[in-house]
Amino acid sequence: MRRKLRKFLPNHDAVRGNRWLAPFENTLLHPRLWHLNRHSAAGGVAAGLFCGLIPGPFQMFGAAICAVVFRVNLPLALLTTFYTNPFTIIPLYIAAFELGQWVMGDSSSRFVAPPEYVDSLFTWMHALADWTVALGHPLVLGLLLLAVILACAGYLGMRLAWRAYLIRAWHHRARRGR
Repeated sequence: MRRKLRKFLPNHDAVRGNRWLAPFENTLLHPRLWHLNRHSAAGGVAAGLFCGLIPGPFQMFGAAICAVVFRVNLPLALLTTFYTNPFTIIPLYIAAFELGQWVMGDSSSRFVAPPEYVDSLFTWMHALADWTVALGHPLVLGLLLLAVILACAGYLGMRLAWRAYLIRAWHHRARRGR
């Protein structure tokens, strides 16, 4: 599994040679951030899934901070945030709002469709922020709960997938040895 994932991840030496990362060498070039094993991969997936629900362009920044703090695989954490995109973000926010309403026991507020894109990005971002604030506590609570649920599911899923791969490789190696 490591060989398959390694094709998509950057080379450690290429990252070390990047002059833009030189001031952050002690932090960003820590070996545990780039090492690929079942613990760091599962933690990277969990960090990426958790931070993927952060609104706006701060998802990757949050995933990078989580990866550095928890010393999990940084490229995998960044890559995992891409599960949220223009096609998935609205259904995820609707699910988060419904989850928040269910947990709070509040069925009085209704989900309102997000604002359409207007002529300028700044105006649309402001309208989107107002829309998010108007949805209130159910959305915030739902986003937090959904992020925790997705992170736990991603962590366990990655650990189980890695274990299944190892068991399959062991059986394949045992059959070859006979």
